[in-house]
Amino acid sequence: MSAQLAGPEELSDDEQAAVESLLYRLADDELVLAERYTEWQVRAPTLESDLAISNIAQDELGHARLWYDLLQDFGYTESELIFERDPSDFRHATFVELPFESGDWADAIVRGYFYDVAEKLRLEALEDTSYPRIADRVAKILSEENYHLEHAQNWLERLTSDDEGTERVQSAVDRLFPYALTLFEDGDASPEIDDLGIRTESLDSMREQWLDTVVPFLASLGVEVPEEIQDGNPDELLPEHLGRDGSHTDDWADLHDDMTRSYRELGRSEAHRIMADPDDEE
Repeated sequence: MSAQLAGPEELSDDEQAAVESLLYRLADDELVLAERYTEWQVRAPTLESDLAISNIAQDELGHARLWYDLLQDFGYTESELIFERDPSDFRHATFVELPFESGDWADAIVRGYFYDVAEKLRLEALEDTSYPRIADRVAKILSEENYHLEHAQNWLERLTSDDEGTERVQSAVDRLFPYALTLFEDGDASPEIDDLGIRTESLDSMREQWLDTVVPFLASLGVEVPEEIQDGNPDELLPEHLGRDGSHTDDWADLHDDMTRSYRELGRSEAHRIMADPDDEE
């Protein structure tokens, strides 16, 4: 087990760079996914699902808040972290920035399932992190992500109960599977993340665990995964833009513009806090 790291003001330059590198990926994934989920409000197929997706979006936004707060330990402001940061500086996986396919609910559910399985693995790899400020937040986020995963699994079973629904799920899997693999890419992340024990499981290991979970579950629903996965060659599926290295799809530019429009049009120079820093509530 790696030695415990010091508090934010006592980290070496390399240690701080590693912590920041991980935090940006955690926070940016949650923020951008939350933005996409908000597009489903009042459009979900039932009132119950509308409320559920709204709650999930709020949860993901809260998780982003928890991670961005830790970046503020290093002197950054919320405006600098979100509203004034260049779009190419975001390090979320391109998986979370993709628009939903023609408003198909199956697309939202498949996306949620893929992400929630990956997020559960990622959080479990942070439970014994060497950076205490991260460990303090993992339990709260993990408990909410477990609910998100249950919601997605239940809906997948419901959608695949007939041929028409299974076809829609299959179409979403075909489209999203390559991009889901970007969740497990390093990009230009600091190699010290693993070396310092900030994360206790490698991305390659987590990808294998993710595949061992999602592939048999989809098969049990009559949904197939791409041939490259069946042949043991997932790297061949990776899309051109990974996100983790700063390369994004054109869809991200449009979403970022929408996300920051009010801030820009109102001429703001600082952001109003969306929710309280949990440290202030202790």
